[in-house]
Amino acid sequence: MKLLFAEDDRSLCKAVRTILEHAGYSVDVVNNGRDALDYALSGQYDGMILDWMMPAPDGLEVLRQLRQRGVKAPCIMLTAKDAVEDRVEGLDAGADDYLPKPFATNELLARIRAMLRRKEEYHEDMLSFANVTLDRQRMQISCGGKSVKLNNKTFQLMEMFMERPHMVHSVEQIMERVWGWDADAEMNVLWVTISNLRKSLSEVDAGVEIKATRGVGYSLEATL
Repeated sequence: MKLLFAEDDRSLCKAVRTILEHAGYSVDVVNNGRDALDYALSGQYDGMILDWMMPAPDGLEVLRQLRQRGVKAPCIMLTAKDAVEDRVEGLDAGADDYLPKPFATNELLARIRAMLRRKEEYHEDMLSFANVTLDRQRMQISCGGKSVKLNNKTFQLMEMFMERPHMVHSVEQIMERVWGWDADAEMNVLWVTISNLRKSLSEVDAGVEIKATRGVGYSLEATL
């Protein structure tokens, strides 16, 4: 799952990014409304978390413009505003939920899960292909009674493959989805992650493989 987090408090951004990535999400982080608008219009996000009081423009205006331009990704609005009329204004602008600051980590994660469940394109907790199952909540793959827990990046890579088996994903698509636009990751990081995923699949005797198509990209294929 890929999220956009927009907040001008850089220390909060760092903390929330760590929390979300530990929970298995891929996250792009921006610190102002202009970048939030550009990223949301250019990227494919499963959900957005926007701070109301961001500079240039604020989160509410960003959301209004996104909805006017047809961006349907669900959104949680973060704000210190607590008046009923403020909450109503945020919801009327297109927000799916409202989380007042300061917030608890477990509440943020719970609201994100609820937001993603409400998506028009519902994401199941369990994905299956061939004889392999991916548990999104536990971040593990299972096959024939064997299970292996995946680390954050390996899980995100497997989730991408399991959502669209047989589809060849380009290196650029994988890097954007798993590491985000601003990541400093290099190609060798992708190769190591693919190698680790292949080892995990081998550990559970999975009837699938990560197939490399030279000059094109990678896909998940059944071997049974």
